[in-house]
Amino acid sequence: MLTRLSLRLRIFLFFCLLAVGGVAVSSVALWVSYRRAADPALFDAFIFAEIVIGFGLLALIAAVWLLFDDNVAKPIERLSAELRARAHAGVSRDLDLQAARYLGDLAPAAAGLANQLSDKTMGVAEAVAAETEHLAVEQQRLRALLTEIPVAILLASPSHRLVLYDGQAAEVLAQISHPRLNAPLFDYFQPDALQKAYAKLAKTGMEASCSLTSIDGAQTYSARMKPLGETSGYMLILDDSAANIAPEAARPLVYDFGLLNTSTDQSFETLPLRELCFVVFDTETTGLLPHKDEIVQIGAVRVVNGRMVEGERLDMLVNPVMPIPAASTKVHKITDRMVEGAPEIAEAGRIFHEFARNAVIVAHNAPFDMAFLRRHADRMKVEWTHPVLDTVLLSAVLFGASDTHTLDALCERLDITIPHELRHTALGDAVATAEALVRMLPMLQARGMNTFGEVIEATRRHGRLLEDLN
Repeated sequence: MLTRLSLRLRIFLFFCLLAVGGVAVSSVALWVSYRRAADPALFDAFIFAEIVIGFGLLALIAAVWLLFDDNVAKPIERLSAELRARAHAGVSRDLDLQAARYLGDLAPAAAGLANQLSDKTMGVAEAVAAETEHLAVEQQRLRALLTEIPVAILLASPSHRLVLYDGQAAEVLAQISHPRLNAPLFDYFQPDALQKAYAKLAKTGMEASCSLTSIDGAQTYSARMKPLGETSGYMLILDDSAANIAPEAARPLVYDFGLLNTSTDQSFETLPLRELCFVVFDTETTGLLPHKDEIVQIGAVRVVNGRMVEGERLDMLVNPVMPIPAASTKVHKITDRMVEGAPEIAEAGRIFHEFARNAVIVAHNAPFDMAFLRRHADRMKVEWTHPVLDTVLLSAVLFGASDTHTLDALCERLDITIPHELRHTALGDAVATAEALVRMLPMLQARGMNTFGEVIEATRRHGRLLEDLN
């Protein structure tokens, strides 16, 4: 049981036990002395002596605990977090040895080990960079080859989830809903034709043709479903004539082949962290009161299999239907003229809701941003039932509740730079928060928190931080 408590809490309990023991021992000693004196007239004097001794012991132990907490417990907690950040999140900044100056040789020894690890990591990183450059060249060749093929191509897992789509497929999917890795194809196409074609492909191992209808019934696409050889899943090809795609259009590829074997039948609580899809978002608003102010911008990025998906971002201005105060414009640089003609929150909220479908929503101080969205849920005609993760609480879990947990402080600890021109823009802050999340995921796993449920359980111990922030 005690091993599940934080180091600082265990030390606090130790000093509490010391205080209780000291008071108990002094009480017993005075009681025995009083009985041996056998003089009832001394009772009040012994009681007064116990009160003085008790309060004196408590004051002394409290003072020693505060000194120990500030100079030993907190530095150990901070040093552990910094070492874990270097080992698992790629952070390379120097350790704060001044904060751990009372830990003897522990901090310099840890710094030496961390530097040695960094040197070895640098060698590995150079080798990875060389291989990555080679893969980039191969990818460019693949894109050039695809450009000559006048069709839209996507790959799906056996559970009909998107594993890869090219630029032309993205155009087709965007006519129905925002293209998203790991999204079910049933979010875009009616399931009957897809399931029948896949059943035929699985039975014969041969290409199967089908006619796909968009989920809203507005469009129909001629498609061919092809097997992937020994690999599970299938390729879906949408004919150029049906999709109205320009053959000369750019063909960026968005993919994650790890999704071919991702399990989809588990609840969020039992899913491994790296198998979760996260949508990290931020908002800019007319003010700081969710019950009366309005959203003026929403920015969001998707994190799949522990990495940001560059092609899947949302950046929307929102018309608040009210004047934007000059004080707010000074922060986020959004003016009344900029939001003219932008969608109102009912439409913008529905777009974001669709973008975040089947994903965990992540934000820095999530209750603040979610309050704006939930307030207008009826107008949006949606329900915000997504699991929510807060990077403020993740920071508290990893770096200790006593540290500062602003977005700037978290990014500084994790070696993340937010370009000045992007700070206090919804997308800029969302990207910074997503980078922090990506770096914190392996740190959480190193702490033994491998599933979403375990992480949520750990964050609940720090809920008071959000109450104080809001």
